[in-house]
Amino acid sequence: MAENIYEKYGNKIIDGKRIAAEYRAEIATEVAAMERKPSLAVIIVGEDPASQVYVRNKERGCAEVGMTSLLYRLPTETTEEELLRLIEHLNADSDVDGILVQLPLPSVRDGGSGIDEGAVIAAVSPEKDVDAFRAENVGHIMLGDAQLLPCTPAGVMVLLERSGVEIEGKRCLVIGRSNIVGKPMAMLLLHKSGTITVAHSRSRDLPALCREADIVVAAVGRAKLITGDMIKPGAVVIDVGMNRDENGKLCGDVDFDSVAPVASKITPVPGGVGPMTISMLLRNTLTAARLRGKK
Repeated sequence: MAENIYEKYGNKIIDGKRIAAEYRAEIATEVAAMERKPSLAVIIVGEDPASQVYVRNKERGCAEVGMTSLLYRLPTETTEEELLRLIEHLNADSDVDGILVQLPLPSVRDGGSGIDEGAVIAAVSPEKDVDAFRAENVGHIMLGDAQLLPCTPAGVMVLLERSGVEIEGKRCLVIGRSNIVGKPMAMLLLHKSGTITVAHSRSRDLPALCREADIVVAAVGRAKLITGDMIKPGAVVIDVGMNRDENGKLCGDVDFDSVAPVASKITPVPGGVGPMTISMLLRNTLTAARLRGKK
């Protein structure tokens, strides 16, 4: 991606860094007015490099908005019983408002003990589930009355809103059907009265589906899958992907150089959706604290 994309494409770029900074400043103002600061407990098992980066960013985010960050580093060989015991302790701790277990957990192949991620997700108290992964919280997302929202899809919604993108009545294509991004993304767009299509690996003629969409959210995990000839002129393109291209350079699911000239608005990678994900985690932690009576 060219270094001068902000100069080249101007208002077409949805600047996630700028919007996230403004959003965090608003959270910091709200936290500063509270008598008891929200507290986020993050558990990381093992030494996965990407997970280490994510956890550091979450610590920085908490510090930036004035929240308390509690980090629990566990060895790779930690057992499921040990991890669940820690979660149970944090569930019972009245000072902890949010609990996040960094995924993925180490596999047996990587020296892990074979922890069941589903069991871990289910062990976190619903009111402290700041990832919004638990079945109860997923159900509330479906119903449209969720207090805690999945961080990446919620971040996309903030980007759209603050960029002046109207969703009502628009044809929205979500590419990817994961429980973390694709499915909840479709629900959040639907709650804003978008007309939703979800595409996936079994979908036929993806280019044709793309060309019908006013808003495209690419969250499939395939580098530069979406190209300019697939995009309807004037469409809004949100790139959730985080991949490496053939040269090892960070890129998204969207071929930015070919799509940007066609789209009316587009998120870059990096600097688009990514900064909003942790911002929404901080928002969920603040919401969880208030729901638990902190003022």
